[in-house]
Amino acid sequence: MFHFPTKTLYTFPEFCLRDTRMSLVPTPLELRARARADLRLGLPVVLDGPEGAALVISAELVSAARLAAMPGAYLAITARRAETLKARCYDGDIARIALTGGADWVGAMADPARDLNAPMKGPFSSLRGPEGAPGLARAGIWLAKEARLLPAVVVAPLTGEAPAGLTRIKAPTAPELTAPPSYGEAISARLPMHLAGAGRLHVFRPDDGGEEHYVAEVGRPDRDAAVLTRLHSACFTGDVLGSLKCDCGPQLHAALAAMKAAGGGILLYLNQEGRGIGLANKMRAYSLQDQGFDTVEANHRLGFEDDERDFRIGAALLAKMGIGKVRLMTNNPAKLAMLAEHGIEVVERVPLHVGETDQNRAYLATKAAKSGHLR
Repeated sequence: MFHFPTKTLYTFPEFCLRDTRMSLVPTPLELRARARADLRLGLPVVLDGPEGAALVISAELVSAARLAAMPGAYLAITARRAETLKARCYDGDIARIALTGGADWVGAMADPARDLNAPMKGPFSSLRGPEGAPGLARAGIWLAKEARLLPAVVVAPLTGEAPAGLTRIKAPTAPELTAPPSYGEAISARLPMHLAGAGRLHVFRPDDGGEEHYVAEVGRPDRDAAVLTRLHSACFTGDVLGSLKCDCGPQLHAALAAMKAAGGGILLYLNQEGRGIGLANKMRAYSLQDQGFDTVEANHRLGFEDDERDFRIGAALLAKMGIGKVRLMTNNPAKLAMLAEHGIEVVERVPLHVGETDQNRAYLATKAAKSGHLR
């Protein structure tokens, strides 16, 4: 028998079993993935931090019954959304607003698609100072973004025990929230392509339970030379449905054809739909564009930044593929800067101007004027 300092006695088999069972406990990253899934279901999660503990639930999905069970709750939104609502923002990048209505009011505060139907939501009383756990509110908004929900949450500081059965995690710190996950290749297989010819598709899976990303390897690119490369963000509407509101589909097709002509290339297909806000929020942005807002204004009214994508993913996947130098097919200078900053040498920018239509001309002009895209 072994005698441990805790004064607890274990036989050797009992100790081995205990040690094995500990390996079954979810890691912080796994718990964070579980928390995202719960938020998407409309369930509250418990966040712990230096300010204490709080219940956090998605503002767009909160029910009347769950809201009633969260005494002392307030609404947390981004500064972008607060600007639209003309609410005071005392916490820099977020605003914490006292509740003056029920679940319908909360939903209308979060979703700008309802601004025309519910224009009179105020007056608002914004919280300020450390009371109410602003750090936990900030972490909750970030988790909502990761879950591809509207960036607005209801927060209720806990003064007693948390309800049983809820996912409870340590609130991620700012460095943890912004650190990219690690990627491992799940599988690759030969894939002949209509536009690109012979190739191979690689599927990369992150260690944080987030979206998978794909690498289409066209032909046999020479890894000792600068490889013709395209970082392409997923666009269901443009790539699959042939939407005329953007130039994504034509860019994807032109890039694959150019790689075939060059004898090889790498197309990174990153699952960052709608500039990283997800398809549902992208459709919300389209609805706002129908009201006369441009693409950047629509994102801001939703509570997002101009662009929520993380191009560090592209640099990480290129490194996994053994590629250190690229000829990058892009009009977006942010991609050039991000790759260079993370160890990928951009030998040449290859312009990609295709797919302009009457329906997307204003959209492309806005990207150039407000997001710095090269024309």
